[in-house]
Amino acid sequence: MKLCVASFSFHGLLREGMIDVFGYLESVKYRYHLDAADIWNGMIPDVTDEAYLRKIRAALNERELVLANLCVDGAHVWEPDPDVRERNYHNALANLKAAEILGAKTVRIDMGGHGLEMTEEQFEYTVKRYREYAQRAYDNGYKVGPENHWGCSRVPQNILRLVEAVDHPAFGVLLHFENWDVDKEDGDRLVARHAFHTHMAAWVEPRYEEKIRTLQEAGYQGYYSVEHHSGRHEYTEVAWQLACVRRLLKQLGG
Repeated sequence: MKLCVASFSFHGLLREGMIDVFGYLESVKYRYHLDAADIWNGMIPDVTDEAYLRKIRAALNERELVLANLCVDGAHVWEPDPDVRERNYHNALANLKAAEILGAKTVRIDMGGHGLEMTEEQFEYTVKRYREYAQRAYDNGYKVGPENHWGCSRVPQNILRLVEAVDHPAFGVLLHFENWDVDKEDGDRLVARHAFHTHMAAWVEPRYEEKIRTLQEAGYQGYYSVEHHSGRHEYTEVAWQLACVRRLLKQLGG
């Protein structure tokens, strides 16, 4: 059963200094009895510290955990300011190197763009960068792409247009269920065939079965990753979300 927990689910505990990436991995393995992790780079103090990254990789290996996804903040592709774009580009390269050290199967790097519409300059630049990232991912055995997370990525047609233009086998989408500003009712179904990873928030729980069926019908092969957002009672809330998804996957043969 391909289940995992996004480490952002514990951002409240992280803020309070009550968990770190190693505590997260311990919880994944021994509290929740999973065989895969989903690490948010906010839990890694410095993605350029190779010695620290190798400690994380050793911790993954010791616990026999797959790194299903590295979720990258601070490296989104588009910003209007060319200096910020260049800084983000170098952050993206550093995070891709980190993903390779950690053995990630997928990597999320956001599209950027704070409005819902994309200019042609923005679109062309975004396609260029993702083609570069996708080729690097292909050469190193993983997949890369955006999440429908914020800004222009919350429009399904922007995602679909981007997938068509990048046109690369190592490019896909981290599908965050129901996180749309346009086509809210149909966005998940439209994008599901391109999903390489998923985030399942607590507010979607009444429709978890519908979402899992949508993915199954699209031929989805990735992990079902629960993500909690409240910052409160995180261990308990994650256990509840996991139990809901585990039960449905058992019933649906996932």
